[in-house]
Amino acid sequence: MRSEAHSAIETYLTANSSMQAKRLKADMLKNGQSLALSLDDHEEVTDEYKGVKLWWHSGTHVAKTESFSFHPTTNERRYYTLTFHKRNRELVIGPYLGHVLKEGKAIKVKNRQRKLYTNSGSWWSHVVFEHPATFQTLAIEADKKQEIVDDLVTFSNSEEFYARIGRAWKRGYLLYGPPGTGKSTMIAAMANFLGYDLYDLELTAVRDNTDLRKLLIETSSKSIIVIEDIDCSVDLTGQRKKKKKEKEEGEEKDPTKKKEKEEKESKTSNVTLSGLLNFIDGLWSACKGERLIVFTTNHVEKLDPALIRRGRMDKHIELSYCSFEAFKVLAKNYLNIDSHELFVKIRGLLEEINMTPADVAENLMPKTPKANATSCLESVIEALEIAKEEARVKAEEEEKKKELGGKVDGNLGNDESEEKKVLEKEGNAKKLN
Repeated sequence: MRSEAHSAIETYLTANSSMQAKRLKADMLKNGQSLALSLDDHEEVTDEYKGVKLWWHSGTHVAKTESFSFHPTTNERRYYTLTFHKRNRELVIGPYLGHVLKEGKAIKVKNRQRKLYTNSGSWWSHVVFEHPATFQTLAIEADKKQEIVDDLVTFSNSEEFYARIGRAWKRGYLLYGPPGTGKSTMIAAMANFLGYDLYDLELTAVRDNTDLRKLLIETSSKSIIVIEDIDCSVDLTGQRKKKKKEKEEGEEKDPTKKKEKEEKESKTSNVTLSGLLNFIDGLWSACKGERLIVFTTNHVEKLDPALIRRGRMDKHIELSYCSFEAFKVLAKNYLNIDSHELFVKIRGLLEEINMTPADVAENLMPKTPKANATSCLESVIEALEIAKEEARVKAEEEEKKKELGGKVDGNLGNDESEEKKVLEKEGNAKKLN
């Protein structure tokens, strides 16, 4: 098994000096769709660093084994030899080798096959991450989009800054808004933009804080940890419900019912707010490399303020209903048009009616082979007009309920006043007697 240093050196030399080599090796990547090139055995290439010339030579060493086996295996070790002038020893051993390792790891991360991890209990499993979302196709306002991109770029280039101020290289994002406003798509676009792996953490599948700690420590650098719908995942308000007491002592002593109760409680997640906060504030500081953590919620008002304060969730991003600017992005994505005579009508309707980008996109989707831009835009207009009518009817019904409520309150008030007058008359009569 190759060491991490050998892998980084090989990646660096392949990227920077492979054009000099007479022979190269080609290995099929795991996806089966592309080749990875590297220096062949006993090849020599040159490199230059700050005006100093160096020579790299690749070699192999086959270890001899005296034991006999019906299934012999070759114990082959690959290595690189670095040659340089002795007067440059200090430069090479220090800055140059550090440069090679750092660049090699960066190139490997950039070219790697990115993964989407999901947890089953306290274990991660993964699939290849191939989501097509980008910031160019994201249906949000251009100013907000650029603000998020600038924030991500600044974070990814701030290793020295975080080290200088003594903080862990991490950043938290809170995405909130109604369902269908593009929160999950935003996360995929962030991962594609940065080239990070994704860890989709399902808190309801985590048994307790110990398992949560184990899962989070196993995440790699250059990754995004996602907890979607965090308000629905587990009780993170810090106000856990007390266990219900059995009414009868016989039920408590019944072994069958006791076992069923224990099994039910064992399946319930016991992750606490303090456990999650301890990780965000403490354990993450021990994890090397940059990481993002992203929470999504449809109801930001339900979350404990301690969970989303600055320093934990550093940037709060509201994703709301579809604006006309966002609609134009969707029209470009789905219909490949920048303008149309129906845009004016759609703009007016979007200013009156709340509709999510997901609903707008569904109506822009061609449903038949003969569908064109005009028919798809007419479908959007029809959906907006239906939503407008439904909103009008709902508003009228609510207004009627308010009026009926006012009349009932008024009648109750009249009845009370009449009763008061009767009581007053009876009291006056008693005084006269």
